[in-house]
Amino acid sequence: MLKAINTKILFAILATLTAIGGLLVHQNHVNAAAAAKSAAILEQQQKATEQQKKHDEEFWKEVEANKKRHSSAIGGGSDTNKFIP
Repeated sequence: MLKAINTKILFAILATLTAIGGLLVHQNHVNAAAAAKSAAILEQQQKATEQQKKHDEEFWKEVEANKKRHSSAIGGGSDTNKFIP
């Protein structure tokens, strides 16, 4: 009788440990998936930042070129020097 009770207790302990082990394995898989997802999001953000920087550089180059072109067109003429109010 005592031996049967001890066996049942051992089976219950074994089942509990198996369940805990299964939960730990599942949690490990969930964490790995979350880490992979985070890495993918970070990579996308870095690419977006890179593209934005490239776009900003091109924009400012165009602004500077327009500024030079317009300032030379305004200040380069001889008519502005001869005008007396």
